[in-house]
Amino acid sequence: MFQEKKSPNVNGFWGLLLALVAIGAGVYVLIAGGSASNGLLIALGVVLEVVAVILLTGLTIVQPNQANVITFFGQYLGVIRQSGFYMTVPFSSHKKVSLRVRNFNSAKLKVNDVEGNPIEIAAVVVFSVVDSAKALFEVDEYETFVEIQSETALRHVASKYPYDGADGAGFSLRSNAEEIAMELSTELQNRLAIAGVNVIESRLTHLAYSTEIASAMLQRQQASAIIAAREKIVEGAVTMVQMAIQRLEADGAVELDEERKAAMINNLLVAIVSDRSAQPVINTSTLY
Repeated sequence: MFQEKKSPNVNGFWGLLLALVAIGAGVYVLIAGGSASNGLLIALGVVLEVVAVILLTGLTIVQPNQANVITFFGQYLGVIRQSGFYMTVPFSSHKKVSLRVRNFNSAKLKVNDVEGNPIEIAAVVVFSVVDSAKALFEVDEYETFVEIQSETALRHVASKYPYDGADGAGFSLRSNAEEIAMELSTELQNRLAIAGVNVIESRLTHLAYSTEIASAMLQRQQASAIIAAREKIVEGAVTMVQMAIQRLEADGAVELDEERKAAMINNLLVAIVSDRSAQPVINTSTLY
């Protein structure tokens, strides 16, 4: 595998100065050789001009947060990361790779969760290139590679968990967004390491049931909420009835046998649990 290494280079201004000196010297020698009709001087002047042109082909400019990958007739020489003006090996090829932090927003993917429910999911991936040699030579078009692998990893992670844990046990896509994002980042880093890419962060940007089951799942969520609320109401009602009976017996306000206790419990539970206002009924006789 390719590893990033430093390319041989010198200060570009010194290289440019050397090329200008060669051009000036070549022009001077050509003029002198032409005046004296000296073939040797003319040949020397031509050589100096050719040398100057060769030196100029090695000049390159590196922008901030950019890497120039240098290859010489198909051979990888190295990378220049430091911004500035440089002269490297003449006739070499210079390919620029951005080292800036970038975002990739995935499209809305339709995936089946672990329970087989179709869901829509999307994510944003924040990444940067840390090894320009791998980005250029290990994969073909690393940006496309990042996009495809990001969507593949998102599909894989989404299919491992339910959209919403009905019983509250285990991870779910909706309730454990932080853990899901961390797992997605880890899987992406493993997939993209070959391309010299570092995954800084990944987050879910969209999560919803697919349209064909959205209404049914909404009804299930509403039913679950109603059941949970009723359980809370019944629990509170039982506690209130127990407190009322204990208070009446402790104060000695009334003596209740088992049948009267049952009737009072029934009336209180109906009045408390019912979602409508209770209608009082006055009983002027006994229960017997």
